[in-house]
This record gives sequence, structure tokens and C-alpha cells, in this order.
Amino acid sequence: MSGTEDIDDSSAPLIEHLAELRTRLIRSVLALVAGITICFIPIGGDFIAVHILNFLLAPIEASLRALGDPSPTLQYTSPQEYLFTLFRISMVFGFAMAFPVIAFQMWRFVAPGLYKNEKGAFLPFLVASPFMFFLGATFAHFVVTPLAMSFFLGFADVSSIFANLLSGAAPELPADAAVVPETQEGIKVTFFGKVNESLDITLKFILAFGLCFQLPVLLTLMGKAGLVSADGLGSVRKYAMVGILVLAALVTPPDVVTQLILFTVVYGLYEVSIFLVRRVETKREAELRADGYYDDDEEEFDDPLMKEFDEDEDDEKAAK
Repeated sequence: MSGTEDIDDSSAPLIEHLAELRTRLIRSVLALVAGITICFIPIGGDFIAVHILNFLLAPIEASLRALGDPSPTLQYTSPQEYLFTLFRISMVFGFAMAFPVIAFQMWRFVAPGLYKNEKGAFLPFLVASPFMFFLGATFAHFVVTPLAMSFFLGFADVSSIFANLLSGAAPELPADAAVVPETQEGIKVTFFGKVNESLDITLKFILAFGLCFQLPVLLTLMGKAGLVSADGLGSVRKYAMVGILVLAALVTPPDVVTQLILFTVVYGLYEVSIFLVRRVETKREAELRADGYYDDDEEEFDDPLMKEFDEDEDDEKAAK
């Protein structure tokens, strides 16, 4: 009977933890659903998701206008494509809006199992991570994406057929009629961008740079856990530079300017990470000194076993 009672007593906390986890997950899902629903609230005649889509596609519009297109246009080729694009946007930005609630629910689930000093160490990283992701996403949207779009679209000869609207319109047609200009030979290569593919490029840049900007948060957390050290990170600088160059070549277009920007930013974040890890180590050393575990006087750190080992070594050398 005692064995059965022990099993019952040990299973009760597990059931309580599972019930707590279920409650936190349900609240997180409800917050996500609320964020998605907000994106489909109509404002100014369009859903909020439509305004977000226009904001994300602004670099493409600017690039097309700079290349001579007076009426930048994107298309969708299937009936459901535009709706699915809006839903995709609502998922991403709904999660962004719901993240504070989701993070709070995660914290409430994990915090009871942490010591007070562990809570104080973990909480700043929970705040810094979304901030750094937002900073990286902002940098990607306002700096990297316009450069990439100018590079990609720069290969097109007059980016859209609408660039020839005025010169190709017949005199007897209305002024706003779009007419395809005639060509005597060859094939005219123009840009007819798809909504989902153009959005995909923008979101990839945002995700890539958002994750790259997590580097100081990740390395500082690893340094606080004792997994990396400032000296260790400094000793592998040359390997880090090669890795960052490879990353820049993979996530950016074959444009030297864009790759140089990404390399400079990520390597700068790597150096910032070394500085932050060194500060963590200095603070930890100061705390150990205050608690009496660390002292500059080497005599107080004499280990009897090591002292005996050294004496044996000296005797062996003397014997030889």
C-alpha cells in the first residue's frame, strides 16, 4: 500500500503542472487568435492587414518608381492567393502583437521553478530578445530591402509595361487607357511581380536580420551560464569573420554593398557580445570576491592535495 501511495503522491504535482501548462497554452492561443482577428479589422476601407502589406511592399514600390514606373503594380494569379497572403501577414503580425502575452504566460509557468537570482538573470533577456528582433527587422526593412530591390529590379529594362503608357497610347483612346507598345523584333522583358513572392522576399529579410540581431542576447546568456567566455570568443574572431561572410553571402543578394552592410552589422554585434560577456564575467568575479570564494592572495588558495603533489614532483626531480 505504501508503494501505491508514494506513486499517487508523486503523480499529483505532475498533473498540476500539466493543468497549469494547458491553462498557459490556452491563454497564449487566445492571444494569438485575438492578434490575427485585429489584423482583419477594417480601417479606411481596407483591412489592417492590407495596410501592413502596403507598408511591407513600400521598398518595391520605391524601387519601381525610381526605375521609371509611374504606376507600380503587383498581381496575383489564383483566386485565393491574395486572401492567403493577407492571412499570412495576419499570422506573423498577430504573433508579434500577442508575443507579450505569450512571453508572460511562459514566464508564469517557468518562474516558480527558478531561484530568485535565476529569475533576475533570465528576465532581462526575455525583454531584450524581442527588442533586438524588432531592431533587426527595422534595419532590414528600411535599409537592406530597398538595396536588394534596387539590385534585383535594376536588371529589368523598364520595370513595368505601364512605364510606356503615354508613349504607346493611341490618340483616339482615352488618356487613361493602357496599351501595349508595339515592337518590331525581340522580346520585351518586363516585371509583373506576384504579391506573395514579393512579400516572401521582404519577410525573409526581416526574419534573417531579426535572428542575426539575437546574437548579443544569445552569447550573453551563454556567458552568464558559463558556456562561453570573452577570451574564448575573442580567440575565434577569424573563424567568426569567415562564418559571418558566408552568412552574408547566403541571406543577401549578390550585391557587394548589401553583403558589406550585413557583415559590418553582424560583426559589430559579435564584438558587442564579447564586451557584454566580459562584463558578466567581471560582475560574477566581483560577487565571488564579496562572498569570500575568490581572493587575490594565492596563499589562501593552497590546496593540500596539490601541495602534496608538488612535493612528490620535487622529490622525483631530486632523485633523478
